[in-house]
Amino acid sequence: MSRISRRIGAISESATLAVDAKAKALKAAGRPVIGFGAGEPDFPTPDYIVQAAVEAAKDPKNHRYSPAAGLPELREAIAEKTLRHSGYELSGSQVLVTNGGKQAVYNTFAALLDPGDEVIIPAPYWTTYPESVQLAGGVPVSIFAGPEQGYKVTIEQLESVLTERTKILLFVSPSNPTGAVYTAEQITEIGRWAASKGLWVVTDEIYEHLTYGDVTFNSIATLVPELEDRVVILNGVAKTYAMTGWRVGWMAGPLDVIKAATNLQSHATSNVANVSQRAALAAVAGPLDAVEEMKMAFNRRRLAIVQGLNSIEGLHCPMPDGAFYAYSDVRGLLGRKIRGVVNNTSAELAAFILEQAEVAVVPGEAFGPSGYIRMSYALGDADLAEGISRMAKLLGDSE
Repeated sequence: MSRISRRIGAISESATLAVDAKAKALKAAGRPVIGFGAGEPDFPTPDYIVQAAVEAAKDPKNHRYSPAAGLPELREAIAEKTLRHSGYELSGSQVLVTNGGKQAVYNTFAALLDPGDEVIIPAPYWTTYPESVQLAGGVPVSIFAGPEQGYKVTIEQLESVLTERTKILLFVSPSNPTGAVYTAEQITEIGRWAASKGLWVVTDEIYEHLTYGDVTFNSIATLVPELEDRVVILNGVAKTYAMTGWRVGWMAGPLDVIKAATNLQSHATSNVANVSQRAALAAVAGPLDAVEEMKMAFNRRRLAIVQGLNSIEGLHCPMPDGAFYAYSDVRGLLGRKIRGVVNNTSAELAAFILEQAEVAVVPGEAFGPSGYIRMSYALGDADLAEGISRMAKLLGDSE
């Protein structure tokens, strides 16, 4: 008899967190590793948010249990923020505050899926999505959109994997890991297709404020009103406000889904820590000045990393329009001898780059097919330049 259940034993660890942990362990051991693995802004949380948490910690009312679904005032503020930024109208009762975005992802799939239900997940995808689907009893069905199509899936591709068991389409724009952003026209077309098939749409909008140039964010929930009763929005404060460690996310959608997910959370974790919720309240109710400052740095790094990567022969990196990731096609480097070593997969190549250049990147296998690497440019300018320089020196030493 197995000591670990099949359900839990089948889960893979988060590849992005694993790469980040390994990079930090090597740095702690004295090696000058530069990590492009974690999707984490290198900025501190804005002072006014931290101050709200300090004041909250002093208030005895925050030392007690609070409603499992979240502080009522935070739920209302999230609803108001959603209307303000996305044009989508919600009530506070349609919001569930979760322990980070990952719990929102799992809660949603657990509330919607029965065993065998299928979820269409366009790839490249964030590594947690298929694991959460499977943990909830569902079946992830991925369809790959390569760099030739801007890492954006088409209606024809979606149609090709549709079955009688398909229940949910997962939609993400801006995308982790590619930085791809769908246009309003593309979003509308996909949303109307999903509505016509009677599918649920789960839309992850955590990178909504991180788009560059003339590219804008559009919510599928707003653009396709016929999805109103079959759409769930996932979001959180982690990326916009540099609050990854505060662990506050949310899901928003129809009342029955939120009620079911709240019941689940009441038994799993109960309420999110009240101090974190008070900090999140200051964030979502406040201005976006801090994110605008971060975007200036991200944009500068975006341009620098793409230019640097595309100077490496055999590597091609499309320009990302959102988030803070560069997703490079490295198929031209596979099978090539570099310093006497031939790497046949992007996983092998990532391990080789870490060992030889002391640069941590995440291989494409974490997000779908092999042949790609993801690099977060949410790190300091000096580290970014040094990391790219090391990679160029290493990968240029080929036969």
